[in-house]
Amino acid sequence: MKKYLVLANFVFFMTQLLSAQSKDAIAGKWENPTKEGRLEIYERDNKFYGKLYWLKNMNDKNGNPKLDEGNPDPTLRNRHILGLEILRKFSYAGENVWDDGEIYDPKSGKIYKCKMTLKDSNTLQIRGYIGFSFLGRTEIWKRVNDAL
Repeated sequence: MKKYLVLANFVFFMTQLLSAQSKDAIAGKWENPTKEGRLEIYERDNKFYGKLYWLKNMNDKNGNPKLDEGNPDPTLRNRHILGLEILRKFSYAGENVWDDGEIYDPKSGKIYKCKMTLKDSNTLQIRGYIGFSFLGRTEIWKRVNDAL
């Protein structure tokens, strides 16, 4: 009986260990659901950020690089969208959740509070919201491997 108890505890411990994610498990390259953009999530100063590194349509109708034209701040409208940091200041809250961050929507120029949940190693749920989390929109992003 003692053997089974030790074995059960070992199996439980290993299951917990394997299912636990580290705070940097979110780091890497991700593609949005429409496959129009990709961003890279990285850690800086113990917070997580994400910048656009690839766009399906990188140029505007005139062949020029797309700019942040929807930004409410006129001094920022000349920024290139490619390379723009759209995820900012996320903290790891535990249990595969990164919270207290914000997401910038370059199409509208709006900033929303945001929460991200790693559903599995290749699936990231991003929820942008105003005020309360139930007043928002969720997107599912997929991990990409550009090395292929």
